[in-house]
Amino acid sequence: MSDEEHHFEAKGDAGASKTFPQQAGTIRKNGYIVIKNRPCKVVEVSTSKTGKHGHAKCHFVGIDIFTGKKLEDIVPSSHNCDVPHVNRTDYQLIDISEDGFVSLLTDSGGTKDDLKLPTDESLLTQIKDGFAEGKDLVVSVMSAMGEEQINALKDIGPK
Repeated sequence: MSDEEHHFEAKGDAGASKTFPQQAGTIRKNGYIVIKNRPCKVVEVSTSKTGKHGHAKCHFVGIDIFTGKKLEDIVPSSHNCDVPHVNRTDYQLIDISEDGFVSLLTDSGGTKDDLKLPTDESLLTQIKDGFAEGKDLVVSVMSAMGEEQINALKDIGPK
């Protein structure tokens, strides 16, 4: 036996997959799909008929849920596609720092300080203006495939 001590680095991840497989023919509009390693919301699906030698094909048009870019993919309908695990969580906004990060209150009472303000201009100004006016704001954070981003805002009234 060896006398060496083995040290393992804890990653803080349970090892759960960021995606799960789903048959291409069963993915519908408004669902989610991974196109070119990006999590996308499906905005259009069209299925072609089977050819002389082959499979029916599904043509997916998706919009990246973080960047808003339009991506397309064509997959045989009998094949599996990766579908991202997409979670949406609401947090109360506590503070906005000068460097563009937000401080959010979690359900357990802790704070979450690792999120940047969104890049979407209209949402950005809504958050900054609402915070400056002293409103109680709740932000929706969308997370998928190891990325997180603020994607919506709710005003729950004055303080």
